[in-house]
Amino acid sequence: MEQRELGDSGLEVSSVALGSWLTYSGGIGREQTEACTRAAFDAGITLFDTANVYGTGAAETAWGEILRDYPRDAYVLATKVYFPMGPRDRGLSRTQILKQIDGSLARLQTDFVDLYQCHRYDDTVPLEETMGALTEVVEAGKARFIGFSEWPADRIEAALALPGVAKFVSSQPQYSALWRRPEAEVIPVCEANGISQIVWSPLAQGVLTGKYLPGHKVPADSRAANKTMNRFIQQWLDDATLTAVQALRPIADQAGVKLSQLALAWVLHQRNVTSVIVGATRPEQVHENAAAADVRLTPDTLAAIDEVLRTAAVS
Repeated sequence: MEQRELGDSGLEVSSVALGSWLTYSGGIGREQTEACTRAAFDAGITLFDTANVYGTGAAETAWGEILRDYPRDAYVLATKVYFPMGPRDRGLSRTQILKQIDGSLARLQTDFVDLYQCHRYDDTVPLEETMGALTEVVEAGKARFIGFSEWPADRIEAALALPGVAKFVSSQPQYSALWRRPEAEVIPVCEANGISQIVWSPLAQGVLTGKYLPGHKVPADSRAANKTMNRFIQQWLDDATLTAVQALRPIADQAGVKLSQLALAWVLHQRNVTSVIVGATRPEQVHENAAAADVRLTPDTLAAIDEVLRTAAVS
């Protein structure tokens, strides 16, 4: 699988990453989690993305048990901090960052993570305090690099302007052919400052796989039908959006790929994108998604995708 540099860090990661948000935090069982993780290694995936809040530590614990069977230099491990881990444990204060990194490392059974990310921006804490604490984590060797998820462009710029602190190398936005808001401000700021994108929800919660059909009930075994996993997918299930997605099928057929692979490849062809995070509940899904890393789309194909989704995409 293609390896791409993460920002200007010098760290290379696989262009497709395995995530653990809605699956390994409780959506599927331990046996399936292990099978999907091993499939990821088989497919050439080296970047594994999680967060302390996923299953309130369950996802980190599962990967701590599974990944200990692999050499530490065989994979790149990313986790996050911000969301509540208890009644008083949340946010990006110095106290919380230093506490939560130790908790994550214990669950992950490792001495360091390669990437430590602020899961959201914390406007209740001075930015100087947050960046100072992240710098302490890096200087202590507990994280090699730092990143953020869903920070506004002005806060990114403010963090970069602070003297004497660790520099962000990654951004983790929601981004897909249906959700293009990062293109306006976040991606330009990142591109100008040696920060690249690790994209979450590149398949718009699975809608861009084409499994959801306009005028039909959602499949009983799908994410949309699972009450523990369907919170964010509802915005994409209107008939107009689903009809537009189905119109992508001839484009995928002409390119000789599955619809999901077309959607993932679209993201990987966009500027400033290093990797796309995919979720999976079965090993075959891992392999299918990983194959998107090798898909090459022509400018005409990319333009055709944009045109089909012109009225459905959010920008």
